[in-house]
Amino acid sequence: MTLRATTSQTVGPFFTIGLTRMNRSELAGTGVSGERVTIEGHVVDGDGIPIPDAVIEIWQANAHGKYAHAEDWQDKPLEAGFQGYGRVPTDDSGRFSFTTIKPGAVPGPDGKMQAPHLAVSVFMRGLLKRLVTRIYFPDEAGNAGDFVLNLVEASRRGTLIARAVAGRPGALEWNVVMQGEGETVFFDCGM
Repeated sequence: MTLRATTSQTVGPFFTIGLTRMNRSELAGTGVSGERVTIEGHVVDGDGIPIPDAVIEIWQANAHGKYAHAEDWQDKPLEAGFQGYGRVPTDDSGRFSFTTIKPGAVPGPDGKMQAPHLAVSVFMRGLLKRLVTRIYFPDEAGNAGDFVLNLVEASRRGTLIARAVAGRPGALEWNVVMQGEGETVFFDCGM
């Protein structure tokens, strides 16, 4: 037996072999400033069937709008306990959950500030490359003028905006629909 990927499984499903050490569902440690949020959802295929072996990878700025990355030259504070990175696998029902803080606004390609968002990559069996998308926050004033969000047809923007969970302050729901009706918007990043 070999653990070589087949052509239909180029990206997975071998996420548990040597990669579980990268799993991280808490993106902001104790004492990190910002509004705490828990984002939960499901990854489903075009028929609504849960995908049990996908991985959601998250990158984000801190509450001040600064990335914990050497190439972010902004003169904004970084805080110990914030790495801005998370990686969560889906369970048998396609469910995932992670806790973080709402990021601050970051400059876009034209220097104009972008709405607070999380950059997300989706990995799963059968994909030749990762899928890239974003999570925006509900009722965020900056959403209306966000450069990237405005590249998306108005009728599809809702797939990028998380929804508040009734009765649970700080809880948001955001699902990944791989194809078909309600398909999540994915971006071609040339990678």
